[in-house]
Amino acid sequence: MPLYREFRPRMETRIKGLHTLAPLSFRRFAGVIADVWSVRGEAGGGGFYVAPDPRIVIFLGEAPPPVALRAGKDTVEHRGIQALYVPEGVPLWSRIEAPHEKTHLDFHLESGGLRQRMAAADLRPDLSRPRLIGHSDSLTNLARMAADEVRAPRRGDMLIDALLSATLAEIFATHPQSPAPASGALSARRFAAVETHLRDNLNRHVPVAEMAEVAGLSESRFSYAFKQLRNETPQRWQARIRLEAARKLIRDPARSLADIAYATGFADQAHLSRAFRAAHGIPPSVWRRRGLQDS
Repeated sequence: MPLYREFRPRMETRIKGLHTLAPLSFRRFAGVIADVWSVRGEAGGGGFYVAPDPRIVIFLGEAPPPVALRAGKDTVEHRGIQALYVPEGVPLWSRIEAPHEKTHLDFHLESGGLRQRMAAADLRPDLSRPRLIGHSDSLTNLARMAADEVRAPRRGDMLIDALLSATLAEIFATHPQSPAPASGALSARRFAAVETHLRDNLNRHVPVAEMAEVAGLSESRFSYAFKQLRNETPQRWQARIRLEAARKLIRDPARSLADIAYATGFADQAHLSRAFRAAHGIPPSVWRRRGLQDS
């Protein structure tokens, strides 16, 4: 137990183009530090990270952020990553491909404690290899519950410890993300045209068939090529773009939340609030107040 009480995460970081949006929330329990970060990333920014202890990172948004990741000796950049396990001593590089805001939950684990947890669960994974996992509703839901417990503890250590155990089981039972095969069907020019069309029509739902028409592809070919390129469906991408646009507008105190919901294609203010809270853990009204207090 003294080992657990003394454990502190130690990480070397070099970052650029990343700005915190809310104060760090953290919680300590049984050889673990759990923390929740909300940040804004600028296109072209990114970071380098390495730590002497293993860690788990899970992004809480509805879709993976537009970030390319590379871990350890891997020379391939991975995109569409929702969760990752980074072993002790393994370097991680990130590169931001589009401006966005994101919230992520991190579990920093004492290495001996992690091995004990794996043994107790009768799991014997190779803990020396990174694991990068694409979109996962189960991991995202677990992480959101854990993030709520970090921000506002309600159930003592039992609940968050159980959520960590479930998270470990999911991560080490899920196939790691493989690099998406190259596809020329959705070129950078075609993707840019679709993105421009979507941003010009944020106040309404844009069907996949309409996106495909803009790209000059059949609907089935577009959907397949889009998933290969972005590792998310066009529908999830559209939802993420709309939510990012809403976040930017929320900073303007002169605009009502109902007006922002309409302008970004949400059915109503309640729909916007549900999506925002699911992604960030707080309703947009609270986000707005905090932003005004920090400015």
